[in-house]
Amino acid sequence: MYNICLRMVNNEHDAEDLLQNSFVDVFTKLNTFRFQSSVGAWIKRIVVNNCINFLKKNRLYIEELEDRHTEALPEEPKIRKDHSPLNVDKVKVAMNHLPDGYRVVFSLYMFEGYDHKEIASILAISEATSKSQYSRAKRKLKEIIISKEFA
Repeated sequence: MYNICLRMVNNEHDAEDLLQNSFVDVFTKLNTFRFQSSVGAWIKRIVVNNCINFLKKNRLYIEELEDRHTEALPEEPKIRKDHSPLNVDKVKVAMNHLPDGYRVVFSLYMFEGYDHKEIASILAISEATSKSQYSRAKRKLKEIIISKEFA
């Protein structure tokens, strides 16, 4: 659960505070658990919701995709063969450099297993915006990883 918080808020102290608050919520709301899912999934949802509420309070910026923005996205950068192999540490470091909106959507989709419809509902955005943010996050991650800083 700590890793979820850390990926979403990108700050160790905030992640620790959110995790602690989430478990306070878990224990104070234990009587509301309806056994519709596993306890772990219920706790995870509380943690994710607390992270999202925190980010919204701190002005999470997600660029809303409108109908007039239907032009094709630029081609994704190609990873050259002369770069060192990709590893988990590079991806973690690169994720820390993503804008909040990109990082949150990417984390929810890739690591937490939510689909774009669920992400759209959680973040109060359109499904198209979720897909767009995810696509842009992937492209930005590639750019960061192949940049000189991480090569």
